[in-house]
Amino acid sequence: MPDLYPRIEPYASGMLDVGDGNRVYWEECGNPDGVPAVVLHGGPGSGCTPDHRRFFDPARTRVVLFDQRQCGRSTPHAGEPSVDLSSNTTAHLIADIERLRLARGIDRWLVLGGSWGTTLGVAYAQAHRDAVRALVLFAVTTTRRSEIDWLYRGAGQHFPQAWSRFRDGAGGAPDLVGAYARLVNDPDPAIREKAARDWCDWEDAVVAIGPNHKPHPRWGDPRFRMAFARIVTHFFSHGAWLEEGALIRDAQRLAGIPGVLIHGARDLSTPLITAQELHAAWPGSELIVIDDAGHETRTPSMRETIVAVLDRFATAAP
Repeated sequence: MPDLYPRIEPYASGMLDVGDGNRVYWEECGNPDGVPAVVLHGGPGSGCTPDHRRFFDPARTRVVLFDQRQCGRSTPHAGEPSVDLSSNTTAHLIADIERLRLARGIDRWLVLGGSWGTTLGVAYAQAHRDAVRALVLFAVTTTRRSEIDWLYRGAGQHFPQAWSRFRDGAGGAPDLVGAYARLVNDPDPAIREKAARDWCDWEDAVVAIGPNHKPHPRWGDPRFRMAFARIVTHFFSHGAWLEEGALIRDAQRLAGIPGVLIHGARDLSTPLITAQELHAAWPGSELIVIDDAGHETRTPSMRETIVAVLDRFATAAP
């Protein structure tokens, strides 16, 4: 079983006009006649990477990847402080996914989501269940306000020095997410840039589970940092515009859709309890816990498990 499949390049790509002045970058790779699948990246605001293509068997899968609104190669880009984020919400992203499916002429597709992409995947499937043949979700979160509070406050108990720096970067404000949402949109570019760096430093710290952790190279890109910090704080300061607990409460809507939840037992940013609660509420779902994995997919056992699960669905059967 491969860790990841070999690197491949897209055979098609383009920009999809999704309205509100937004154009979403998309690409397809693998087998045009294979089982359709779509990738929902994390963040929100991370964008897709070439490694996302490598989770799928390229001989058996038609993989569609896209960068969610205002990040990655989509335009306009939230790294520009003048870009208005008001037309970038969970409802907009769900509509974008469906618009992309129809534009690519796909009847039903497998949905792969990671981290924030798990929230988006569950929300999309609950809204458009007839378009989903299966859900494979890793590093599971439903973006409840309680989960947001854990990620930016509660998890600080495991990384006290990094969290103190994160807290101090917002002047010790009681609502850290809201404070950073204001700071990354401050008129002063120096304040914006420091806030974006402080935010991303915490994002990196909270996924570290070993002494040999190395920051992801993307954190070194000022444009990426700014877009990421602006989009994440925009979404999380609004609770992702989701009713608290609604995705788990309404998980019975997913009955009949094959679903596999993959979660690292050492994930400190999105604790295992959320995956367990979603699994318990989702009839017929499967939960796989990876003992040595955290939130990231750098752990070989996490990558291997995602690949193995996707291989199960890489058939032409409905």
